[in-house]
Amino acid sequence: MFSRWIKTPKNKSFILQGPRRAGKSTYLNANYPHHKYVTLDDLDDLAWAKKDPKGFIESLGEKFIIDEAQRVPGITLPIKKLLDEKKIMAILTGPTGLLLKDQTYDTLAGRIEILKMPTCCFGENFGDPTHSILEPLQLKEAALAKREFAAFLNFGGFPEVLNFNDEKEKEYILKNYKNSYFTRDLAVLNHLENVEAIKAMYGALIKGLSSRYEMNSLAKESGLSIPTAKKYFNSLLSSGMCFKLYGHQLGPAKRYISKSKNYFLDQGILQALSSDYSLGQKLENFICSEIEKRCQIGMIDTQELFYYESVGGAEVDLIVEEKNKLYAIEIKSSKTISNKDLRNLKDFNIKSKKELVKILFYLGDEFLTQENIQIIPAWNFFRARFF
Repeated sequence: MFSRWIKTPKNKSFILQGPRRAGKSTYLNANYPHHKYVTLDDLDDLAWAKKDPKGFIESLGEKFIIDEAQRVPGITLPIKKLLDEKKIMAILTGPTGLLLKDQTYDTLAGRIEILKMPTCCFGENFGDPTHSILEPLQLKEAALAKREFAAFLNFGGFPEVLNFNDEKEKEYILKNYKNSYFTRDLAVLNHLENVEAIKAMYGALIKGLSSRYEMNSLAKESGLSIPTAKKYFNSLLSSGMCFKLYGHQLGPAKRYISKSKNYFLDQGILQALSSDYSLGQKLENFICSEIEKRCQIGMIDTQELFYYESVGGAEVDLIVEEKNKLYAIEIKSSKTISNKDLRNLKDFNIKSKKELVKILFYLGDEFLTQENIQIIPAWNFFRARFF
């Protein structure tokens, strides 16, 4: 057991969303020991909840946790009534976005907070955050970060994976995930008929990792029709396995770009599903997913992440826009940095009232500053708050 960085309310109802095996149930049972726990993965409880939602909810008492609540949308109506009467503290869990698809979920809008639990950030299993990503780690922590970095870059942050040091054990766990949570269970939860089509969509996303894609490109790469590809891609998004970066051009006349860049929330998903990607793609997925995870747990004050493309076609890998600051981020999989690597950040000088911070993450070990660009080793994400 180790503490997670997410903060949840002690006396308020909430929904906790996130991918399977991210640790939601373990976290809730440890932090809410006096709540009655039920899971709708249990066939008896599932049948009861479907047959008599009101009776099922009333049987749980004043404080309860319902795991995989999306399996019975009808339970939200009796929960709403009891919330309005202030008779219960309810905690529901489910994959990211699935609850939102059901019209009955609208009954809980404004009555219950939605929180997200992604897989672990780099270093989360070693303790609380210690520093800003812009600050170098202390010498002892830096040595530990370097030792742990290669394994995390390959195998990611699923809690069960982090509890093993042996790489063979990590590979075995991820192989099991591939054959269950990443494919078969995803098909069941989303009412998808074809597990092979899910694998094809994964393959197309991995092949185009860090590239800009439109749906017709994904359909072509996965061998699916556009409507089918859209259905399966949206299922991966709603499961919490994937996320997208939207493109736009900043400045006085902001313009969104139709093509998105798609990434996986955890490195372990890449490891389990394919070896057909480059070191540059793997590192870019790591950096983007580490930032996305921190967004999901509320460490970064922004709703969406973007990439940037200038009118002339020059691109910056990642844009993080907070209330008073705008961060432009480039990612390079080399151990040394040349002037060519800095070119797009040097040219990124939009007019904005926000403070502009330029960062380049790379695989070297030195902390450098060149022409107002902060150059930071990727392993410095270890136990980092980010900004």
